[in-house]
Amino acid sequence: MESEAPIHVLMVSYPGQGHVNPLLRLAKCLAAKGLFVTFTTTELAGEHMRTANNITHKSVTPVGDGFLKFDFFEDGGMVDGDGDGSKKKTLSDFNAQVEVFGKQYVSQVIKEHAEANQPISCIINNPFVPWVCDVAAEHGIPSAMLWVQSTAVFTAYYSYFHKLVTFPSHDDPYLDLQLLSVVLKYNEVPDFLHPFSPYPFLGTLILEQFKNLSKPFCVLVDSFEELEADYINYLSKFVHIRPVGPLFKTPIATGTSDIRGDFMRSDDCIEWLNSREPASVVYISFGSIVHLPQEQVTEIAYGLLDSNVSFLWVLKPPHKLGPPPHVLPDGFFEGTRDKGKVVQWSPQEEVLAHPSVACFVTHCGWNSSMEALTLGVPMLTFPAWGDQVTNAKFLTDVYGVGIKLGYGQAEKKVVNRDEVKKCLLEATIGPKAEELKQNALRWKTAAEAAVAANGSSAWNIDAFVKDIKKLGAVRVNHI
Repeated sequence: MESEAPIHVLMVSYPGQGHVNPLLRLAKCLAAKGLFVTFTTTELAGEHMRTANNITHKSVTPVGDGFLKFDFFEDGGMVDGDGDGSKKKTLSDFNAQVEVFGKQYVSQVIKEHAEANQPISCIINNPFVPWVCDVAAEHGIPSAMLWVQSTAVFTAYYSYFHKLVTFPSHDDPYLDLQLLSVVLKYNEVPDFLHPFSPYPFLGTLILEQFKNLSKPFCVLVDSFEELEADYINYLSKFVHIRPVGPLFKTPIATGTSDIRGDFMRSDDCIEWLNSREPASVVYISFGSIVHLPQEQVTEIAYGLLDSNVSFLWVLKPPHKLGPPPHVLPDGFFEGTRDKGKVVQWSPQEEVLAHPSVACFVTHCGWNSSMEALTLGVPMLTFPAWGDQVTNAKFLTDVYGVGIKLGYGQAEKKVVNRDEVKKCLLEATIGPKAEELKQNALRWKTAAEAAVAANGSSAWNIDAFVKDIKKLGAVRVNHI
C-alpha cells in the first residue's frame, strides 16, 4: 500500500557548523523513529562534511527503523567571485545567494517527489534560512523550524518583533531589558538586536523567521523543559513550541555515531586526555566562527602559563580569506610541554564527556553551552556576539555553572593575563569550583531524564513524529 511507504522529511540547513550540527542530530533522531530523512545544505558545506566525515552525497544510510540521505545543492561558488579570492563576498551576499539557489533546489525536490508519487510530508529548517517556510507554504507542504538557540533568546526575538518590551535603541543604548524574571544589561541583550552590533543584518535575517512564524506548524527547540520552563510556558501562549533537546544526548540507533557534520577533521586528543588526572584539564574552544584578536590570544596564553593548569586548547586555522593565523608567544610550547596540548579541531562531545576535563573556556554558542551543561562541565564564559552574550548571562547568573571571563566583541575589551589566571584557578580549585560542579551535575541529571524514555523531550519528539505521520497521511490521500 502506498500509505505504508516511509514518511519523507526534507531538512534544510544554513551552511554553518553551529546550524548543521543540531539539525543533523534531529535528522538522525527522526530517521531512527522510522522516517526517511533527506538532509541538505549547500555544496560548499557538503564538500567540507564529506572530507571530514564518513558521508557520501546521495547515498542512503539505514538509521534505526528509517533512513538518512545527504543531498547538497549547488551554491554558485560562494567563497569568492572567480575562485581566486579576487572578489570577496560579504556575508550578506552569501546569504542572498544561499536563498536563490536553495529556493530553486527545494522547489525542484518537491516536484520530483510528487511526480514519483513519493511526496514530501514535512520540511524542517533552521533560523537563518527563513525562506524555506515560504517555499513549503507555496507547495502546500507542512513545515517546522528547529530553533538552534535558547528558548530565552527566542523569547527576546519574539518580544522585540512584537514590541512586547522596550529594548535598547539608538536613543537609549544602555537600557536594561526585562526578560520575564531576568534583567539583561544592555551588553547581555542578544546583540544582533542592539544598536552597537557589528552585524545588524543578521538580526534582520533572524527576524524574517519571526515574520513567518504563522507558517511552521511547530517550532522545535534544542533545549529541555526543566532548563527553561518559564520561557517555554510563556511562549506556548503564542507559538506551538516543543523542546526536544539536548539533541546530542538523544538516544539513537547504534552505529550512527560516525554520521557527523563536522567541517574539519578532528585531531586525536582523546589518548592525550586519557593520560591526564581526573578533573585536571581546562578545555578551551571558541567554536567554528569566532576569531579572537591576536592580543587576546597572547593574554590567554600567558594566563595559562602563569596559572600552571593543564589544558587542551583548540586554535583553529582562520578562513583562507580571513586574518592571519594566531601566533603563540615565544617559549609557550616549551613552558607548557608537560601540561598542555594545542589542536586545530577536536571531537568536542567526547572531550567534554571525558573525566579528565575540569572546566570549559567557551564562546557560549548554544551548542557548546548545551553540551557542557548536560555533560556536567563548569564554564568560563567568553562570548563574542549574537546570542552568546545572553547565554553567558544565563550560564553564570541563572544556571549557576559559569564564571564570567570575557566580554562581547562589541565592547572591544581585552581580558588581561592576570584575570585569565585568576578565573582559571577559581573554576578548577576550591569552593567556587565545587559549587559550579555540583550545579552542573544537577543539570546533567535533568538533561538525561529529559531524553530518557517518557522524559519531557522524548515525549515531545514522539508527539512531533505522530504529527508528521498524520500530516503525511493526509497529503498522500490528497495526491
